[in-house]
Amino acid sequence: MTAFAALHVPGSPLLLPNVWEFGVAAFLAAQGFPALGTTSLGVSAAEGEPDGAPSSKDATVRLARRLTALDTLISVDVAEGFSDDPGEVGALAAELAEAGVAGINLEDALGDPVRHAAKITAAKERAPGLFVNARTDTHWLGQSDTEAAIGRGKSYVDAGADGVFVPGLADPADVERLVAAVGVPVNLLLIPGRVTVAGLAGLGVARISLGSLPYRMALAAALRTVEAVRDGGELPLAPPSYDEVASLLPENH
Repeated sequence: MTAFAALHVPGSPLLLPNVWEFGVAAFLAAQGFPALGTTSLGVSAAEGEPDGAPSSKDATVRLARRLTALDTLISVDVAEGFSDDPGEVGALAAELAEAGVAGINLEDALGDPVRHAAKITAAKERAPGLFVNARTDTHWLGQSDTEAAIGRGKSYVDAGADGVFVPGLADPADVERLVAAVGVPVNLLLIPGRVTVAGLAGLGVARISLGSLPYRMALAAALRTVEAVRDGGELPLAPPSYDEVASLLPENH
């Protein structure tokens, strides 16, 4: 079992913050988080590209290479693999594994499950030690069909997936059904107001992702800060100092 896989404990889930650039990742790593993931929305937005678009592949790989220098394990959101070709997805998995990435998140966007399974198999064949988290969008883009989530999840596990991710799933009974059925660590998305870390832990979830929430909260904090300065109010948060942030960055040589 890899160090990253060992963090996925049903009932004591890994809380995985998702980042979109090096500075945020370095700051969180310095706080002791054992693993970080990337968010395709944040990475794509930083590049001025649509979420998960193939045009954001290079930026994703470039960021991943930088993040592996940090003292934390890194999982990379590769959307649908930036390609419909399983061979190309396998090559991407091998490239990321070679760079020191611990895992990838690979989503089906509710496309053909057979093709998605082929992508998973290709990724595991080219990078056997990489933790492949297979995301199915039954509850994110589909009709919240838990039976479909279980069916797709099991087919992805048969293809070699190490974990199953069903963002949008929140009903406790359905979560328990999924956990019992797929036989691998289950990853869910934290949805404020609908689920809590303690609640999901009690249902046997092994990983909880924050997804694009930190990025979107950063946008809100930036706006609140600018508005506070404009209106003569108090800053909404106490930020780290310039020197504290600078100390987290690579030294100039």
